Amino acid sequence: MHHRKEPDNLVDLLEYSVSRCPNNRVFGTKDSSGVYQWITYRELGGRVDNLRAGLNAIGIKKDDAIGLIANNRTEWAIAAFATYGLGARFIPMYEAELASVWKYIVSDSKVKTLFVATPKIYKEVSGFLDQIPTLENIFIIDDQGENTMTWLEDKGRSKPVASIKPKPGDIAGLVYTSGTTGEPKGVLLSHGNFTSNALAGYHLYPELSPDSVSISILPWAHSFGQTAELYNFLQCGSSIGFMGSVATLSEDMAMVKPTHMVAVPRVFNKIHDGIWAKMNEKGGLTKKLFVFAVNTAQKRRKLADQGLSDPVVELRFKIVDRLVFKKIRDGFGGRLLGALTASATMNTEISKFFFDMNIPVYDCYGLSETSPGITMSCPAAHKLGSVGKAIEYVKVVIDKSVVEDGAIDGEIIAYGPNIMQGYHNKPEATKEVMTKDGGFRTGDRGRLDEDGFLYITGRIKEQFKLQNGKYVFPSALEEDIKLLPEITNALIYGDGRAYNTCIVVPDFNVIGRYARENNLPDDPERLIKEKSIQDSITTKITAHLKKLYGGYEIPKKFIFTAEDFTMENGMLTQTMKLKRRVVLKKYMDRIEELYKSK
Repeated sequence: MHHRKEPDNLVDLLEYSVSRCPNNRVFGTKDSSGVYQWITYRELGGRVDNLRAGLNAIGIKKDDAIGLIANNRTEWAIAAFATYGLGARFIPMYEAELASVWKYIVSDSKVKTLFVATPKIYKEVSGFLDQIPTLENIFIIDDQGENTMTWLEDKGRSKPVASIKPKPGDIAGLVYTSGTTGEPKGVLLSHGNFTSNALAGYHLYPELSPDSVSISILPWAHSFGQTAELYNFLQCGSSIGFMGSVATLSEDMAMVKPTHMVAVPRVFNKIHDGIWAKMNEKGGLTKKLFVFAVNTAQKRRKLADQGLSDPVVELRFKIVDRLVFKKIRDGFGGRLLGALTASATMNTEISKFFFDMNIPVYDCYGLSETSPGITMSCPAAHKLGSVGKAIEYVKVVIDKSVVEDGAIDGEIIAYGPNIMQGYHNKPEATKEVMTKDGGFRTGDRGRLDEDGFLYITGRIKEQFKLQNGKYVFPSALEEDIKLLPEITNALIYGDGRAYNTCIVVPDFNVIGRYARENNLPDDPERLIKEKSIQDSITTKITAHLKKLYGGYEIPKKFIFTAEDFTMENGMLTQTMKLKRRVVLKKYMDRIEELYKSK
């Protein structure tokens, strides 16, 4: 099927594209005037060669650890591939992180050379040089002079060294999971882990080519962004444009004109809410036309699902597609063939909304420990509500021994060349998640249908039993509650209790409008105490959940808070997952009050 030897290490993966399409654009970065400036594969390859030689000149050898604290940018990739070419290990970290976490990771992984994005971060970490014996140097990316990355590249230019071609089993890097509990664990990932995963993804998307373009949203410090975007696009000679920030995403997309994007459901939920909010604001004919367009597209899909089509519906769709949906697609740059999303399952209503306007959103599933892809939907095989079939080389097994009797689901166990080499320095933790025959226990619950599509049903550890012995999966309920426009965040609790309670963070943009129309105070802290607001939100939640859940799952009492769950207040991980324990600890007294009161 493929005319080339497929790379089994990341050094070959990049060098192959540099030699095959040297003049193609690789990375695009917005300059100070907001215009994208692009560099080519040849330029990228040259800078990687120089930095590799520079690192070699300061004594970096095979299996040494190189750390980096930076958001996605050209230098992120240069540092990574220069490291791989010496057979060393790459340890990326987030810029938006606590200094204590950086310190833990740098010392745990024994980082020898550390790259940091800015002089500001350098100030925060320069003390590590005295505190961490294994750390020898820190280089700044956004700076000139000594102790900078460009200085090290210049140093290497005069003393070139050939790249090492690592073996598939050699460690390429550590991805630290920002676990929802306890200290971060360093996941040891090999060259073969990453390349087998990137190739399997590429085989499901045969349309990927040197003409493909991605808009970079997800952090590469996480394995999903790293494999699905960076390695996947580089192996095809494709281009990646960096978004300026979430706030500028829509204008960035219009400039980069992506053919693909890799994101999390939250991004699409926000875009979906944004489109509807705009339509509600405009009202009148614009909104009527939009609602008509959405209904027409739904009719067309429902007919297609039965293998039918109706010429009248087709004609209407052609018209609304040109008048309505094309404008929305143009907002994505007008060339989007598809988007990949992972981290949580897309809500099927929102998936349908985008599919209907020819913006297909494909669900995938995986973890840092599986490099990360386990299953993946693609144009040739997708079912709404599922996260796709197991990708090439990977096998999924459902273990029912860890769930209640009679359940149709169980714990998802994955096998394949994508399974991590273990947790760094944590043999006990490694033993806990690995099966005797080399499988990885994901801790997620799921079921496989007759065609091999995987459906995620919850987290093994997060599920709890109510007093009546019935199981509740809080995250599924929370995802559904968050679909209401009035709600930003929610947490369900009821472990061993008679009924569930729910902590609600309202969306103040939405309820603020209601407050102004009804002469209520628009200060969030005062608004959430208004009985009319509380009643209106709880009624909506209850009505919404009644359509989807058994009565015992629906929360009976609510706590309203104006403080969202964020990374800053320690309630979310870097990948936006809820740190349940942290939130519950803060609100436990108020929860106890709810259970005491009649």
